[in-house]
Amino acid sequence: MNRKPKAKSDEMRPEYDFSKGIRGKYFRRYMQSSNVVVLDPDVATAFQNAKAVNDALRGQMRVAQRSAGLTKRSRVRAKVARRST
Repeated sequence: MNRKPKAKSDEMRPEYDFSKGIRGKYFRRYMQSSNVVVLDPDVATAFQNAKAVNDALRGQMRVAQRSAGLTKRSRVRAKVARRST
């Protein structure tokens, strides 16, 4: 009834043939189209998954866009407007 676990082998299966493969053939193309960001461990613990990171960054972008170009006078007006709502 109990199955014995198969021994894991570091050997590749015979049907895999990479003898004519070219190392790094698509590396440059991949690097041009990918945008991988590695978070520091202390930052990564604050987020459960990629969606949480993206949501947080989008929120920061909205705040930055709203505050971009505000003068001191317009910032005061914006504070007053927020308090009244």
